[in-house]
Amino acid sequence: MDATEQSLQDRIAGRLAMMSKAERKVADYLRTHSREAIFATAEQIAAAAGTSDATVVRTARSLGYAGLLELRHSLTRQVVRATSPVPPPPGRPDERVSATAALLDGVFTEAAQRLADTRRLTTEPAFDTAVATLAGARDVLAFGIGPSESIAAYLALRLRRIGRRARVSGATGFRLADDLLELGPGDVVVLYSPGRLLAELEIVLDHAAAVGARAVLISGSLVPVYADRVHVSLFAVDSDTGSTGEGLPAQVLTDALVLAVRATDEARATDRAELLTGLRSELSQTRSPRRPRKESS
Repeated sequence: MDATEQSLQDRIAGRLAMMSKAERKVADYLRTHSREAIFATAEQIAAAAGTSDATVVRTARSLGYAGLLELRHSLTRQVVRATSPVPPPPGRPDERVSATAALLDGVFTEAAQRLADTRRLTTEPAFDTAVATLAGARDVLAFGIGPSESIAAYLALRLRRIGRRARVSGATGFRLADDLLELGPGDVVVLYSPGRLLAELEIVLDHAAAVGARAVLISGSLVPVYADRVHVSLFAVDSDTGSTGEGLPAQVLTDALVLAVRATDEARATDRAELLTGLRSELSQTRSPRRPRKESS
């Protein structure tokens, strides 16, 4: 097996005898708390293992990783693979499966597995933190580029419909600067980005930190990369094949977040729903003026 594909457990077993006592403490923590370590900083791991930040970094390198970031990337892949897969659809022993049936089974099976894996990786403390962060926001800026912009727009729309201030941006380049101008203390940025390292993400995170705004990240492989730069991360499992949309688990997480935020102030949400219904009723009764009939000659 390629060394880069070795599991954390295999690496620890093969190198434990050469580690110092302090490094063994870190290795033991990583082995028994793999999921927590995905989101943890060197300081947090050190505190949990009773060692120092430097020891955590040394341990990662002793295990054959370039550093803590690569270790967290590896753990992310291992945790996702370790989750129980969704059973495939019942076989058809007496029938030849058509190409259409195979396609449908493959897409729906992958979608169900991604959602199941995302649910397993969504811890209650992280979800509750995200809900409290959104519920307490002065204004929410939902940000996503490309396909992720549609999920960001969906969040902003649903938040406005329950009485929250929210807007969306999918801007790149100079246009992004205009969307960041109003960001300030008490605001929250929700970042949707499945797995692409984009310069715009760095700029948004840097600016949010500079003005005192909080950041919520909803992503797949980027969670370990930005976990220590955001207030909270929620893991949305990526597609290995591209058969299902990259925003599928992110949208389901968004639905759950909005429902939970709504529950923190049902009165506000009800008032907004009544206002929305009233406006729609008025609009449905609005008719364009009739054109005068032409008189026959």
